[in-house]
Amino acid sequence: MGRVLVVDDAQFMRLTLSNILTKGGFEVVGEAPDGEKAIQMYKELKPDLVTMDITMPVLNGIDATRSIIESDPHARIVMCSAVGQQKIVVEAIQMGAKDFIVKPFDEVRVLETIRRLLAT
Repeated sequence: MGRVLVVDDAQFMRLTLSNILTKGGFEVVGEAPDGEKAIQMYKELKPDLVTMDITMPVLNGIDATRSIIESDPHARIVMCSAVGQQKIVVEAIQMGAKDFIVKPFDEVRVLETIRRLLAT
């Protein structure tokens, strides 16, 4: 149905999102704890979609998104934002991110967003 790379510095958030995706019929092909690892794993795994946290150590989600889109303009990246990060989300979407999901994750909304993006 779709291969997804989950990127978040919090293991609990990666696990939560991975569980939602797996239950929804998606294949989680990898998990990255920071933006640098996300870029490396994107190139190796070539997922259909990436869920990208914004605030992470080493390399944040905005810079990782920019780098992935530079190397693959067709990359499907969904930003994961906490409430109050709207300005950053707008910046990411202007760079090429396809959409965003808000933390804490709402299972139905997460699956709707990802299904819609993978259908395009």
